[in-house]
Amino acid sequence: QVQLVESGGGLVQAGGSLRLSCAASGFVFSMNVMGWYRQASGKQRELAASITSGDSTNYADSVKGRFTISRDNAKNTVYLQMNSLKPEDTAVYYCNAVDPWTTRALFGSWGQGAQVTVSS
Repeated sequence: QVQLVESGGGLVQAGGSLRLSCAASGFVFSMNVMGWYRQASGKQRELAASITSGDSTNYADSVKGRFTISRDNAKNTVYLQMNSLKPEDTAVYYCNAVDPWTTRALFGSWGQGAQVTVSS
């Protein structure tokens, strides 16, 4: 049974930083591309960042240069360091494994997400 548990969200002023964590279980974490998706109110969920099993990373243009994704395979955990936050980064952030061909989430089950709110 796949379980994804996000943590680390909160309220921060514009220009501030937050670090999100996601503990995963129920699948072979080390062999999968992992990603952070985000969903702002009234908008579709989008892939913000992803990291391969070999630690190659990819970012949406909107977060490039500000966000850093990393992983610890020994802990089955993926992280998202978010710096220089902007109000438009306000969203619920979710982690999931990523289908490398489509960038869609691999698993249909999602965690509770981490709410990130950036005030101006």
